[in-house]
Amino acid sequence: MALEAAEVWSADDTSPSEIEDALRHLLEEQHAQGAAVAPARVLNLIAVVDREWRGEVVNRLERVGRYHPSRTIVCAVERGRTKLSAWATMSTHTDEQTGSLAVCEERIEVDVGPEHLSRLATVVDPLIVPDLVTVVWAPHGHTEGVDALAELADVYLVDSVEAADPAAAITRARQLLETGYVVDLAWLRSTPWRERIAASFDPPAWRTELSRLDEVTVRHRDDSVISALLLLGWLASRLGWEPGAIIHQNGSMIARARAKRGEVKLRLEPDARQDVPGLAGITVGTMGGMSLSLDRGPGGLAARRRLRDGREVSWVVLGASRGEAGILGEGIRQALLRDPTYGPALEATASMLAPA
Repeated sequence: MALEAAEVWSADDTSPSEIEDALRHLLEEQHAQGAAVAPARVLNLIAVVDREWRGEVVNRLERVGRYHPSRTIVCAVERGRTKLSAWATMSTHTDEQTGSLAVCEERIEVDVGPEHLSRLATVVDPLIVPDLVTVVWAPHGHTEGVDALAELADVYLVDSVEAADPAAAITRARQLLETGYVVDLAWLRSTPWRERIAASFDPPAWRTELSRLDEVTVRHRDDSVISALLLLGWLASRLGWEPGAIIHQNGSMIARARAKRGEVKLRLEPDARQDVPGLAGITVGTMGGMSLSLDRGPGGLAARRRLRDGREVSWVVLGASRGEAGILGEGIRQALLRDPTYGPALEATASMLAPA
């Protein structure tokens, strides 16, 4: 499979209708040259970015591999700009077999000014492919632009780790859920941990221990406390706990949750050794003295279970971590799915961050 770029169209002081016409002409040119080309029709992605960081965002999008959006619309916000400039291109995936149908992905970049953000829907609406899932992603903030796209957005792609205030990040995610579905990269970073915790207690011999949990400690990179909070929120929502407010103590964050059999101690601890966003490890303990620890390690997660009699069993969960490189591609893939556990986990996390 090879990737070939079609001729690029560009224009200054343009309009959404002119950009739409240009896309149609690019496809017509492909057909006129005898190419058997069909545009990909899976989802639209609208990325609202700072103009100066546009290259970094585009590079991230080019690394998502097979989860690349069908049509990507990059709205690059540039201070002082009052008119629209744009360019568009089609990237065609061709097969070496003669006569095979090629699928093309379309990318449009529109330079806009801050004054365009409040009416960004009028710029973007003619450019999206109708009847496809439309994802809105604003990695540099631009809340005004995101809100202006509410009527077009089916899914909001966010990364709560980037927010300076976890409480504000949770509040924003809850607001976005009122008008669409939210895919949070901070939540996706905890997916391997949630899967392994669930799998560890899935055997009948260990399942009853879930109701006996009395302590949970989550270790995380210093700037990824939101991922740790969402993991605790997931546990609380799935096990029926009523979590209390988080307090800060000696560099850690602690809380208590009310469960059917008693109280559960919750603790978040920053780990200076963690060099990528996300979690470093988790330890859960039960009333009977059993504990389970999962820690990030080479090739996967290092697991250790301590039994009631003091014996320990350890193993490695190979390939459990998906890695930071693929997190954006996974986020785009999740836009086509629906995770019913995210909303309840978000509400439980909001309870922990509520004022005491």
